[in-house]
Amino acid sequence: MLLRTILFNVFLAALTAQAAAAETIPLPQPKPDVGAHADKPIDTPLPQPATTAPLPSADTINPERFGAKPSDPAYGAFQRGLYKTAYNLALVRAQKGDPAAQTLVAEILSRGLGVPLNAAEAAKWYALAAEQGIPESQFQYALMLLDGRYVKKDEKEAYALMQSAAEAGNRLAQFNFAQLLVKQDPGDAGLAKAASYYERAAATGLADAQYAMAQIYANGAGGKPRDDVQARGLLARAARQNYDTAEIDLAAWMIEGRGGPRDLKSGFGWMKQAAEGGNVAAQNRLAKLYMEGIGTDPDLILAGAWYIVARRAGLIDPRMDDFLQGLDDDQTKQALQRANRLP
Repeated sequence: MLLRTILFNVFLAALTAQAAAAETIPLPQPKPDVGAHADKPIDTPLPQPATTAPLPSADTINPERFGAKPSDPAYGAFQRGLYKTAYNLALVRAQKGDPAAQTLVAEILSRGLGVPLNAAEAAKWYALAAEQGIPESQFQYALMLLDGRYVKKDEKEAYALMQSAAEAGNRLAQFNFAQLLVKQDPGDAGLAKAASYYERAAATGLADAQYAMAQIYANGAGGKPRDDVQARGLLARAARQNYDTAEIDLAAWMIEGRGGPRDLKSGFGWMKQAAEGGNVAAQNRLAKLYMEGIGTDPDLILAGAWYIVARRAGLIDPRMDDFLQGLDDDQTKQALQRANRLP
C-alpha cells in the first residue's frame, strides 16, 4: 500500500504542477473517494499500482522469471501445484547458494504456498538472490525495503535494486522505478525521467503503465507533446485488460469525441463494463447516460437503479438525488428492485 498512498500522489502532484503553466485540460472522472459528496472530477489520477495486481497462478509462471531453466524439477513441481515438493527441492539448492532456487523458496514463503506464510524468511532469501543479480528478487526485495515491515527500511538500497531490475527488463520494476523517480523529483523533470520506464513497461502490455502513459500524453507532460490520439490508443489497450479507470476515461473520450471519432454506443459500453465491474464513479456516470439517453435508449428505471447502487457505496451526487426524488412511487419501487439485482 506504500506505493498506492505515496508514489501515486506524487505523480498526481507532478502532472498537476506541469499543467498549471498551461491551459487546464479537463480529464474524465476517476474513482471517487467513497465518502465524496459529489461525482466530481479528480485531476489527473495515477493508475493503480502494478504491485497490487493479483499474483500469477502457478501454471502461468515461466521459470525463467526466477532465473531458472524450464526443465528444472523444482519449477516443474511448482507449476504443477506441488508446492511443498517444489519447496523441498529448491531449499536444498538454495542453501548451497543457487540464486534461482533462493528466489523460488522466497516466492513460496511469501505467498504461503504449501508451507506457512513467512514474509520475514522470504525477505532473507530474496536478499540473497538479489545480491546475485536475479531481477525478480531485486524487485521483490526492493518492495520490502520500501515497506520496512519485514526488513529495515532502506529507500536508497531499494532505489538501486529497483533500477537494476528495471534495466534487466522486469516490467513491474520498470513501472515502480518510474514511480520512485517521480517521488524523488515531483515535477516535469521527474516525469521526463520516468516516462521512458513507463513506456517500456507499457510496451510489454502492463495496463498500469499504459494508463500512466495515456495520462502523460493527455497532458503533454514529461517531455512528451500532447497527443490525444496516442493517449486514446493507450486507454483502449488498458481498458481491454479490464483496467476500470481506463474504461471510464475511454468511455468519456469516446462520448466527447476526444482523440478519435465520437462513438456514443461504444462509450456507453465501456462505461457499463466499468460499472458492472464495481467502479462506483462509473455506476454514477452510467446512471446519467441512461437518464439522458446517451449511447442507449433513455431508461429512467435503470438510471435510478445504477445511482442507487452508487449511493449505497457512499457516492452522493446532488443532481442525481434530485433526479431520484423526481421519480414517482412506482418508478422508485422498480428502480430499487432493479438495484437489488445489479452487480
